[in-house]
Amino acid sequence: MKTNILGINFHTVDQKEALNQLRIFLREDKNHMLFTPNPEMVMKARDNAEFAKILNSGDLVVADGIGIVIASRFNGTKLKERVAGCDLIQKLFENINHELSVYLLGAKKGVCEIAKQNIESKYKNVKVIGFHHGYFKKENEPDIINEIRQLKPDVLLVGLGMYRQEKWIYDNKDILPVKISAGIGGSIDVFAGEVKRAPQIYQKLGLEWFYRVLKQPSRIIRLGALPKFMFLVICRYFKRKGMKV
Repeated sequence: MKTNILGINFHTVDQKEALNQLRIFLREDKNHMLFTPNPEMVMKARDNAEFAKILNSGDLVVADGIGIVIASRFNGTKLKERVAGCDLIQKLFENINHELSVYLLGAKKGVCEIAKQNIESKYKNVKVIGFHHGYFKKENEPDIINEIRQLKPDVLLVGLGMYRQEKWIYDNKDILPVKISAGIGGSIDVFAGEVKRAPQIYQKLGLEWFYRVLKQPSRIIRLGALPKFMFLVICRYFKRKGMKV
């Protein structure tokens, strides 16, 4: 089942259900796209038809943002909970009972190497069989694609930033022999210990965004999309009810 938030379709799954779906993907001989939009991404997709099309083509689209969950309460179909991309991938790593091969694409030079060490040290069944930093030029892209095709990882984690990572996954979905291609934002930095996740209390209260602003005040500029997002959600709700705003 899905619910539509300002033009983007989200699967109405909790973390456990999303994890089970990833397990199903791993048993199928097909490249499945995992996208984890937040309100900022939804707002960008409203102004970018190509981005909206890409997000809506995802095989699993989960709400990586408490704002998305709140917005769904104004819809007929509510989302069960926030399913952060980083948390979902970690749960997959924790609960996999067979060897899982992974390729990392993203972050600055040197970060993937540290992430590889940390992942393999923490998750006994996960093997990072290849990686490349995210600051590559267009002419280097064929070499990266060829390496992924040769290694054939089960999971491709792409952290190239909003829109660029989703577009890269979408553009190459039919030529990469992987089971899951996931847009994971800054999760490679998290795996490497370069970025710290918010304490659990912030996450449970839906305030991870606030913790990030405290740690990185420059991010407050990006929060400008959130009030606009909620305003549009409420306006759409009133319109659907036949009420004027």
